[in-house]
Amino acid sequence: MTTADRDTPDYEQLHGQALLLRKDIIRMLGIAGSGHPGGSLSAIDYITYLYWFRLRIDPAHPDWADRDRFVLSKGHCAPAWYVALAARGYFPRAWLWTLRDIDSRLQGHPDMLKTPGVDMTSGSLGQGFSAATGIALGGKLQQQDFRVYVMLSDAELQEGIVWEAAMAASHYTLDNLIVFVDDNKLQTDGFTADIMSPNPIAEKWRAFGFETYEINGHDLAQIHDAVERCQAREGRPHAIVGDTIKGKGVPSLENQVDSHSLSKPLTEAEMAHLLAELEGG
Repeated sequence: MTTADRDTPDYEQLHGQALLLRKDIIRMLGIAGSGHPGGSLSAIDYITYLYWFRLRIDPAHPDWADRDRFVLSKGHCAPAWYVALAARGYFPRAWLWTLRDIDSRLQGHPDMLKTPGVDMTSGSLGQGFSAATGIALGGKLQQQDFRVYVMLSDAELQEGIVWEAAMAASHYTLDNLIVFVDDNKLQTDGFTADIMSPNPIAEKWRAFGFETYEINGHDLAQIHDAVERCQAREGRPHAIVGDTIKGKGVPSLENQVDSHSLSKPLTEAEMAHLLAELEGG
């Protein structure tokens, strides 16, 4: 029931899969006319690596007790998670086109009671990480060997609850917990560093007792190397701080504050333009 069937990733295959997922993010958000494209696109390389190489999961049995867990603490970027879950077979791809409909199984933030494959509901920033820490502690207490992977945004680090959970993770030596920071440097009102700087991010995680690595968050080989290092090191929780680009893959959206959220549906021409940009990237 392990996702990976080889010792090293097939990076060409992962790059191709990430492109397909980015296209579905544009399509589903364009149809919904709302949601968060920028942060979803910046997170997709992490998610592709996890769901196509790293996670020990079985989409046919989403509640398998020994599965690895993934928690998207930056829950507003749920589209990045939904496209991966659909592609892995947790639910029909047609569900993607119902995003944010009143009766949809795919709401604007992840809901573990509605969507197969969602291990934890999230939305209020910081709470997903706290829940992930609790899940990792529960796994330790029950002597289970699953790992918990959790993704936070750089702006999410402005929440005090994050550092309370980090302190607990270190205190309980949760070496089964791996944090990914999607450091795309933008939030809804502007540059994160201008609004409430979380920098220096890596030093903060180290100060809280985390084994910490700094990488290019779009370089799949660097993601793989960092996760391998985390899994080889026992006795401490882990943090991987990835330098990422908001809107990654769509040049007209990259590093743009306006790519944080959509306010209206895309026309067919607008969607075609963004998809063409992805192909050209």
